[in-house]
Amino acid sequence: MSASDASQGNVQANAPAPGASHAERRALLATCVAAAARAADVVRAGAERRATLEWESKGRFDFVSDVDRASEAALAEVIAQRHPDATLLAEEGSPDAGATRGLVFVADPLDGTTNFLHGLPWYAVSIAALVDGVLAAGAVINVPTGALFTATAGGGARHAGAPIHVSAITDPSRALIATGFPFSREDEIARYVPMLPAVMRATSGIRRAGAAALDLADVACGRYDAFWELRLAPWDLAAGVLLIREAGGIVSTLEGAPCPVAETSCVAGNPTMHAWLLETLHEG
Repeated sequence: MSASDASQGNVQANAPAPGASHAERRALLATCVAAAARAADVVRAGAERRATLEWESKGRFDFVSDVDRASEAALAEVIAQRHPDATLLAEEGSPDAGATRGLVFVADPLDGTTNFLHGLPWYAVSIAALVDGVLAAGAVINVPTGALFTATAGGGARHAGAPIHVSAITDPSRALIATGFPFSREDEIARYVPMLPAVMRATSGIRRAGAAALDLADVACGRYDAFWELRLAPWDLAAGVLLIREAGGIVSTLEGAPCPVAETSCVAGNPTMHAWLLETLHEG
């Protein structure tokens, strides 16, 4: 699929969620913000006892702590109070990773766990609401700074309540690109490494901060001009995808198809830089 096809798919995905009115989307956003704020409080409290936390391994170089679980429990409590019939799809205790019918909240209770465990102040809570599989609302909170990013389908994207837009940079030599490294699968490492030189040679810089939800939020507000990662989980990208689309950007898979809320590759940016990055990655 071409970049133009991806752009057309982005427009369709950007339409208001079927069955959800403007008022309903605003209500879902209120839930996302309330749940994320409650979870962020839990994470901040956990940061004060970081030195005594026990790390557990979910997989190779993939860690979890009691703070992740407590944050998810806080998210679940707020959602259950406001929407008792909703499904929560979250990183630490997802009941049904394929849930698409009805109201589904997709959440990462602590995106950037490795940063958190090392005391690196760059991690987030991310949550989005889908109605019958279509993104309706989403919120990302940068926990250490308190920065709040929000979006509703058809209602735009905001940072601290002010409208945001993807960057206007169209010259790759002036572009700042974000990425996420593959860290657990040898085949993806081998696929990823050749991509780096092509992007590095043509741009002003590459950053790898370690929290995809914040990378996507930073694309939405124009701090980064584009982003790519070979594999993200639905809770990593759900809110960020809506943020970027509502901020005028494009989010696709590495194949150029509109990015689903599923385990997938992800390429995002303003329309010009998205098209350039998609082409460059395939040349790498």
